[in-house]
Amino acid sequence: MSTTGLPEIVVDYDMCEANGVCEAIAPEVFELDDDEQLHIRARPDRDNEHRVRQAVASCPKVALSLRE
Repeated sequence: MSTTGLPEIVVDYDMCEANGVCEAIAPEVFELDDDEQLHIRARPDRDNEHRVRQAVASCPKVALSLRE
């Protein structure tokens, strides 16, 4: 768990197919670049934690998880 008490996002880059579901749900946190590589732009905070959890749960390849 992070020092903020919020979960850390973990990406399995071998599983990620750059579908963009996470970016659509929480664009302030997830970003796909021009090469379709996923980047974590920011750690979850109290304002977006729900959207981050929704994005993780919605990943069609189950490439995202949270380390509590």
